[in-house]
Amino acid sequence: MADRTPPAASVEPVLRDITLWTAALVRQFPELAEELAPGRRGPAGSAPAPSPAGRDERREALLLQQRHGLAVPGHGAAPIRLHVSDAIRDITDGVVELEEAVSARLALPRPPRAGVIDRLRRVVGLLDTIGADPDLARHVRDEIRRMARRCARTLGDAETVVRVSGRCPWCDSVSLRAFPDRRAVLCVNPACVCADELCGCQDDPAYRHLWPEREWTELAAASGARTEEIEAAMDDPKETAC
Repeated sequence: MADRTPPAASVEPVLRDITLWTAALVRQFPELAEELAPGRRGPAGSAPAPSPAGRDERREALLLQQRHGLAVPGHGAAPIRLHVSDAIRDITDGVVELEEAVSARLALPRPPRAGVIDRLRRVVGLLDTIGADPDLARHVRDEIRRMARRCARTLGDAETVVRVSGRCPWCDSVSLRAFPDRRAVLCVNPACVCADELCGCQDDPAYRHLWPEREWTELAAASGARTEEIEAAMDDPKETAC
C-alpha cells in the first residue's frame, strides 16, 4: 500500500495554528478568574445580604478557583458569573481530555495533574511528535481553537482588524485583513477556500486562511499589497484600523 502520509511541510500550517491559538488561550484564560467574581462596588456594608442560592454560587466559585489555580484575592465574596464558571469548567475539562488523548495516541504515560496553562505548554512541547500524525495534529488544532474562541467570547474581546490593500491570492477578493494580536494576515471572505487540504478553511466555515509573519513578503508579491503596509498595520494598528 502506498504511503499517503502528507509531507511534513503540509502539516506546518496546522502546527502553526496550534501555536497561535495556544498562545491566545494561555494569555486569556487567567483573565476568566477576574471575570468570575468581579470586585464589589459601593461602600462597605452597602450590599444586600446574600441569599442561600447566592452563597451556593460563591462556594462554587471558590471551588472552581481552587481547583484550577485561579483564585483572585479579594474576589471571594462577590457574586459570580455563571457563564464564566461554565467556560472555565469547559476549557479546563477540555484541556485535560486533550492532553490525555494526545498522550494515549503517542503511547506516552498518562500526564501528571497540572493546571490548564502547564498542560497547554506540555502539549505544545510535543508538537514535533504530534506533527508526525496529521489526524492528531488537526484534532489538537480544532480543540484548542474551539477553547480559545470560547474563552475570547466569554471575555467579550474583539480583535483589532486592519484593512490590507491588494487581493487575496486564493479568492481574488479585497478581503485581506491584518490581525495585530496574532501578527497574521487573514482573508475574511467566508467563501474563500485555499488549496491546502490540511488548512482549517477546508472544513470549518468559521476558519479563515492565515499568513504568518514569515509569509508576508510572499503574500505581498501575490496580492499586490506592500510588505511595509502589512508591517505598519501590525505595529501601529490604531492608525489604520478598519
